Amino acid sequence: MRVIGLMSGTSYDGIEAAAAEFDLNGDTLRMRPLGRLSHPYPERLRSGIAAALPPAPTTTEAICVLDTGIGQAFADAGVRALAQLCGGHADLVVSHGQTMHHWVEDGVVRGTLQLGQPAWIAEATGLPVVADLRSRDVAAGGQGAPLVALFDALLLRGLPGVPAALNLGGIANITVVAPDADPLAFDTGPANALLDAAVRHFSGGTEEYDRDGRGAAAGQVNPVLLRRLLDEPYYRLPGPKSTGKELFHLPYLLAALADAPTPDPQDVLATLTRLTAVTVAGACRDHGVTRLVVSGGGAHNPTLMRMIADELPGVHLSSSDDLGVASDAKEALAFALLGYLTVHGLPGALPSGTGARHASVLGSITPGRQPLRLPDPVGTAPHRLRIVASPVAD
Repeated sequence: MRVIGLMSGTSYDGIEAAAAEFDLNGDTLRMRPLGRLSHPYPERLRSGIAAALPPAPTTTEAICVLDTGIGQAFADAGVRALAQLCGGHADLVVSHGQTMHHWVEDGVVRGTLQLGQPAWIAEATGLPVVADLRSRDVAAGGQGAPLVALFDALLLRGLPGVPAALNLGGIANITVVAPDADPLAFDTGPANALLDAAVRHFSGGTEEYDRDGRGAAAGQVNPVLLRRLLDEPYYRLPGPKSTGKELFHLPYLLAALADAPTPDPQDVLATLTRLTAVTVAGACRDHGVTRLVVSGGGAHNPTLMRMIADELPGVHLSSSDDLGVASDAKEALAFALLGYLTVHGLPGALPSGTGARHASVLGSITPGRQPLRLPDPVGTAPHRLRIVASPVAD
């Protein structure tokens, strides 16, 4: 089955599209990546997303406009992926949508909202669309995140030692795959969320992120500010747990700076980068991680990667590219895999990773141009993921 995955993360800078062919053979799921592309959001849409994100107030009108605009942008990305990555032929599109709110109270996720009406994608591509993948896990008592945990567990299973996958998006999440134990996954805290907010604030909106980590590299960590940030109770919660920009946003940072003034913006960036490194390293040490496979936008920040390495001497750091999965495509491929499981009647969430009462088949399906015909259900869930370079069986 040929599947297109569409993903936009908490940095909301655009849509990553990736396509792959999947073939389930016994307990092994074979995946042949077909490529990836980036589809930026129009500036007006991106500004609308930023204006509606917590802690800003919003309206139902704004949410309706964004649901349509994001859906149309995802549809455009899907059309491009169908033509450029799939030669005009695919069987399914899987859309993560754009997370706008992740409702957490006392460590319990009450709801999660991803916008991007899938009808626009189905109409534009003519393909069935699996969307809204997080809500079913939340309904089953889970965090609804991180849903990449199943992909990570399948990919890392069998590697020596205690491997873990780290994704550095707006929020950092980790999946630990220890031998003879259920995989554990959770959000460790901010990766780029506070960094990006700081850069936009200090640049007056002329810069979006700390390009190549240059600002942080030029600054010095303020230990007082770092201690203030590490006082955040979230870091002491046990996993499974999840968080988002509902907590880690600009007013949160400004409150910390009021308590620990740091006049030099570069020192703020250095401290925020060290915060990510310290919280990631703490999670790795807590679970005896011996190998860390990194992906996501933060993997391109050499200052952040150097700080993580400094905090984890003796832990082997590598990129998901080394395992055959392009770092920038991993989340889109992970959601493509989840959609593949959905249409085959297989669960896509790991209760040990999300805290759900049971594993659930995820998402809702929007039919394409043709009558909806689902594959025959599969009784055996995959136990491992094999990345292949040659065509898989039809």
